[in-house]
Amino acid sequence: MPSTRHSIDAPDDAPRLDVLVATDLDISRNQAATLIAGGHVLVAGRREKPSYRARAGEQITVEIPPAPGREVLGEDIPLVVAYEDDDLLVVDKPAGMVVHPAPGNWTGTLVNALKGRGASLSEAADEGREGIVHRLDKETSGLLLVAKSDRAHRGLGAALQARQIVRRYAALSWGHLTEERMTIEKPIARDPRDRKRMAVVSTGRPARTDLTRLARFDSADLLRAHLFTGRTHQIRVHLASIGHPVVGDDTYGGGGGRKLMGLPLRRHFLHAAWLIFRHPVTGETIDLRSPLPEELHRALVVAAGPDVSIAETAVPNPLDFFGFYRVDT
Repeated sequence: MPSTRHSIDAPDDAPRLDVLVATDLDISRNQAATLIAGGHVLVAGRREKPSYRARAGEQITVEIPPAPGREVLGEDIPLVVAYEDDDLLVVDKPAGMVVHPAPGNWTGTLVNALKGRGASLSEAADEGREGIVHRLDKETSGLLLVAKSDRAHRGLGAALQARQIVRRYAALSWGHLTEERMTIEKPIARDPRDRKRMAVVSTGRPARTDLTRLARFDSADLLRAHLFTGRTHQIRVHLASIGHPVVGDDTYGGGGGRKLMGLPLRRHFLHAAWLIFRHPVTGETIDLRSPLPEELHRALVVAAGPDVSIAETAVPNPLDFFGFYRVDT
């Protein structure tokens, strides 16, 4: 496996270099110091000591060498496949699954599972990320595109850049939006005070999320979130920025009422429920829909209260009930 490259823009009041690298890559400080000592960390193209404090705006480049003998192997992990042909497939990813291997998650990932199926995968991305067109957060479930051929990967990548792939998410947010429809257009980057989080930052990358309220419950809103960009944690950061974090989201302030909604530990209410794209080879329009997973369905029953009958026996997919798949809502 070849090495991978990671870039960090030093924030204001940056901590020591070893601390900054460790926090950003989610590795130990000793591991970061080893990378620095081995010449794998450069600050504006030069080597520095672990104690160095980067100036704001300096770019830190980290070459992450492969672990000795670390090969991404196929594993026999069941997957729900929503669509598949010779060029691509769409996986309905469960919550709790990491998309591709990285330090701390070398096994049990979606890529391990895909390799375990024995099917071909595009090699347009780095090794260990074969076929991956876009990602979902670990605890976000739902539809995810995978390229099996290089031509499909190129076409899907171009469509993603041109915002021609429609991605709509079901989200339950705390409190109530001030409007039935809302657009949040705020730039996103690493949180300068906590490198494990993302945040709205004036110098970040542009990000736009359109929100439509489908239902208003006593303590939360059921939303349809339409992504126009695909920044890391975008929906979660945008909702938190207006004071309505995703229910169950510990990272961005929405985890406090998890028990109230009956959500499992480390699960937030965010599901990639609707994916529409033009097939990069045939030109056919592919329209795929994923029902709410059981644990989110149960949480929605609690949120809706006794006056709204959406139990699984009565309503197989409450997203249909609330008009999630109707574009006129």
